[in-house]
Amino acid sequence: MRKRLNGKVVVVTGASSGIGEAMAREYAKMGAMVVMGARREEELQRIAQEIEAEGGKVAYAACDVVKEEDCKRLIDTAVEAFGGIDVMICNAGLSMRALFDDCDLKVLHRLMDVNFWGTVNCTKYALPWLQKSRGSLVGISSVAGIHGLPGRTGYSASKYAMTGFLDTIRVENLKKGVHVMTACPGFTASNVRFSALTADGTQQGETPRNEAKMMTPEEVAHIVAKGICRRKRLCLMEWEGRATHFLKKFFPGLVDKLFYAVMAKEPDSPLKR
Repeated sequence: MRKRLNGKVVVVTGASSGIGEAMAREYAKMGAMVVMGARREEELQRIAQEIEAEGGKVAYAACDVVKEEDCKRLIDTAVEAFGGIDVMICNAGLSMRALFDDCDLKVLHRLMDVNFWGTVNCTKYALPWLQKSRGSLVGISSVAGIHGLPGRTGYSASKYAMTGFLDTIRVENLKKGVHVMTACPGFTASNVRFSALTADGTQQGETPRNEAKMMTPEEVAHIVAKGICRRKRLCLMEWEGRATHFLKKFFPGLVDKLFYAVMAKEPDSPLKR
């Protein structure tokens, strides 16, 4: 992986924490020229300084992926700093935890804006450069993008939308050499769980799950790198994701029941046991 990512220009959104930060740090160690985007510019500056102190090559731009002009500026930053783009990783994301019955629709709009439209906005400006480099477009989705996750209607919907968009981009670019991959981590110990929205749009502030039993952002970053190097189209990261993908083909009703049972066991779950 080090040889394949060495010298490549990798753009990562949501890079100020969690999976995005882990990707930026790891890929820089592999010799990639990393371009980070996130809303918190002071965090990007701190991470960039630490990467540079370790000999890495990095650039960054403050970027709210909901804003098309910010996404264009992020891509322009990559091109100006390093001359092009080889890998675009659409990682910026937002989650939620509430039953649809109780949910203000503004929550679902917000989820779609960040998770779906953020991917669309970045892809729009990165794609010409990826076509030129025959590079990789990666969307960080979720097991919730494989099967509907109760209590996460907006999250699942936005990840399904992301998958459909990326699948279509892949088909449209079959003759142009662009690799498109949807990566589906399971539950990961990252800040996205603390910033998840509740029914009224306020942040959850704490996770209902045991973080110690989850994948780490560093593990996700490593698996995504392998998927990029192997030019996979779907990257499933642990047994839950692989089992969901397999069982849904043959036993979709069983998957419904299993998902309900698992999510109902969460502390303060909105679901009834």
